[in-house]
Order: sequence, then structure tokens, then C-alpha cells
Amino acid sequence: MKAAVLHAPKDLRVEAAPNPSPAPGEVLVRVRASGLCGTDDRIWSGERPVKYPLILGHEFIGEVTRIGEGVRRVGPGDRVAIEPNYSCGVCGLCVEGNRNLCLSRTAIGIDVHGGFAEQVVVPEACCWPAPSGLTDDQLLLTEPLAVVVRAVNRSHARPGECAVVLGAGTLGLLALQVLRARGVKVLALSRTNRRLDVARQLGANNVASLAETAGVEVARRFAGRDGVDLVIETAGNAEAVEEAVKLVRPGGRCVLVGLPHSPSSINFFWVVRREITITGSMIYQDEFPQALALLSEGKIQVAPLITHRFSLDVIHSAFAAFKSAEAIKIAVVP
Repeated sequence: MKAAVLHAPKDLRVEAAPNPSPAPGEVLVRVRASGLCGTDDRIWSGERPVKYPLILGHEFIGEVTRIGEGVRRVGPGDRVAIEPNYSCGVCGLCVEGNRNLCLSRTAIGIDVHGGFAEQVVVPEACCWPAPSGLTDDQLLLTEPLAVVVRAVNRSHARPGECAVVLGAGTLGLLALQVLRARGVKVLALSRTNRRLDVARQLGANNVASLAETAGVEVARRFAGRDGVDLVIETAGNAEAVEEAVKLVRPGGRCVLVGLPHSPSSINFFWVVRREITITGSMIYQDEFPQALALLSEGKIQVAPLITHRFSLDVIHSAFAAFKSAEAIKIAVVP
């Protein structure tokens, strides 16, 4: 088969790779599309070390072609969304229900070969059958959507509340749609204004660029009080974390979804005095069915989010496009 194999930082080669075969409990999937995200870019650049050689790609969908012994969840011909993270199942965290926090968690496309290939083998438990009528484009957004569904769940968002979504990348633009589907008013804030029109198109009640206005002021005007009820932070940088804490009202909630790779400077007097709740949200536990249901019910628009498509043969162009201002979600198709 053909695959994009990373041999070292920035040494990505499209080449022939061995055809995988499913062992008991595993499924062979013919990849239909893979999403490219910031994690892939950090691995490609060497910022995030991995074991080489590696086939990247953790946001992917496909069609089951073969199943290993004992597989019952899916069968040949089924279209599936892949949940790319699976835990050990036996540690204390897994036993208590926190499998997303498992220290021995395996990530497809990061720890083992992933979806930037024509075929890939995955555990049966990672396969979620596509609901009838769902397009490949919709199915491709299942994994990042599950991430923000968990974040919104952890925010305890209620109808009629006011929220800020901080960041207008894929996660932010999905989060604002999940919040709107729950009856929450949403202000989309971004460092630039290049995706704010998309945020409006996707249902944001108001938008603002942090390069042009003070976030605290616009959030207070939007809420009509001393801050919004909750913030979903998706930008994943230290500045966004610091901004998020400033935007909520006394007694408000901040959910951090992005993964900042540098320390943040937070005024904890402010946090204590205002009783602000800061909650981390790490990938997902059982949110894939909720994500698939939202897509099936038409509550999530994906067309404005998939901005670029590349064949596997020109995956280098996909990584180059990821750096462009126009890119939101990039799809790689074998």
C-alpha cells in the first residue's frame, strides 16, 4: 500500500508500505479521508518527538474491509469514524472511569501508525459506524467535534447563558455550534478577524478581534454584566488562557481545551476573589455518540470548515497549506 511515512523531523516520504492485516480484535480500514491538525504539524516539525518511522494521521474515517477474529462491532463494508485514542483498561484511572487520562494511553497516528495511508489496522473498539445519510465530510469532523462536546459538557452550559468561545480554529468553530445547539448565546473572540465571518455564518451572536478591541470590554457589553457565564478556550496558547480568566463574571466558569505548551501567568487573587472555576478538558471519554448524533441531526455545519483537500501523493502541499491564513481544516484523501 501507499503511505506518508515520517522518517525524521520534516522528512516525510510518500512510499510503499507493508499491507497491514488485522489480528484478533482488530479491524482493517480502507482510509477515505484524514484531517490534518496542529498535532500532526508539531510532530512533522519535530516539536513533538515520536518514534520513527511513523505514519501520521489521527483524524480519519474509512471503510471496513476485513475484520479479525472475534470482532462483532463492525463488519466489512461499514463506513466508520475512528476514535484514535485507546487506554490500557486496567490502571486506576481507567478503572475509575477516567480512561482519557490514562498514562499508558495509545494514540493512533502518534504512538502507532495512523491514517495518512491507504489502509490502517485499528482496534475494534476504535470504530464507530457512520449513521445512515452522513456524508464523508460530516464524518471527518467527528473526532474534533467529540473533543468540544466534552468541553461543553464540562462547562455545564445552560440555555439562556452567555459564553465566549476563545479561538476561531476548527475546535472553536465547532464549540460555538455545540453551544448554540444548547441555547447559549455565543461571542466568538479571535486574535485576528480572518475567520470571524465564518463564525457569524455558523451562528455566533457576536464576534470580535482581540487585535482591534479589548476582550474584557466586549465580553461585558455582550453579557450586560461583569463578564460572561462561561468561556470555552480553544486557542491553546498561554495568552488565551490568561485572557479566558479575565472574561468571566464572578462565579463564572472557564474550560480549557487547547493545550498550551508554555506557562501562563494567571492572577490567582482574581480567581479566588471572583470564585472562578477553571476546568481542563482532555480529548473525550464517551462523547463520540453525542458527536455523531449532532452531525446526524444537522446541528453542526461542516462545509465552511473544510477549506482544503489534497491527495496523499501531495501531502507536503497539505502541510504547507496548514500554515496559510485561509486554512481551517485540511483533508487528505488517499
